[in-house]
Amino acid sequence: MSSIAVFFSILAAISIGAASPGPSFVLVSRIAVSRSRKAGLAAALGMGVGAVIFATLALAGLNALLMQVEWLYLALKIAGGLYLIYLGIGIWRGAAEDLVVDAPAAPSSMSVGRNFWFGLGTQLSNPKTAIFYGSIFAALLPADPACWLILAMPPAIFVIEAGWYTVVALAFSSDRPRAFHLKSKLWIDRTAGAVMGALGARLVTESLPRHIWR
Repeated sequence: MSSIAVFFSILAAISIGAASPGPSFVLVSRIAVSRSRKAGLAAALGMGVGAVIFATLALAGLNALLMQVEWLYLALKIAGGLYLIYLGIGIWRGAAEDLVVDAPAAPSSMSVGRNFWFGLGTQLSNPKTAIFYGSIFAALLPADPACWLILAMPPAIFVIEAGWYTVVALAFSSDRPRAFHLKSKLWIDRTAGAVMGALGARLVTESLPRHIWR
């Protein structure tokens, strides 16, 4: 298989993974619909940067390290799960608060920066992403890949991940989704918080010894 074919095969697999529902989708859609389009786009940018970090680490061999050093992988899963649970609790507790959309008193730079870090933190909270990238690279990259292929992979992954979540942010920040959210904020936020917390709890429980649950 040529390097060009390998490149596009990897990008196709990553595109499918990026579009799969998960905590990143929940966070970006909620930020876009409840805050502003700019906030959602900032979170999408954070998702893209987080994906590039994981992809670069996977190319550098982090996935092999995590598979060999089991306690490190489990520790990262527990830390990521606890972070998602923390986000879920915060969303649940804020569900009953009144929502002020695009409040002019809020400094835009602070809002953008905060939502960027929320997006980045959520993307990095799941070490399975590193394993996902590592598995794709191990399966599709040749033993001696061309230099341009390695260099082109991180920016291409950024375009895919940030591009997908940009679409999500644009879709959920339009008038109809926002109007629906304003009417049903309590239950939408509680559902989002519950989903986020459940995903975090799943990461934590998967990391604990199985005999605890028997």
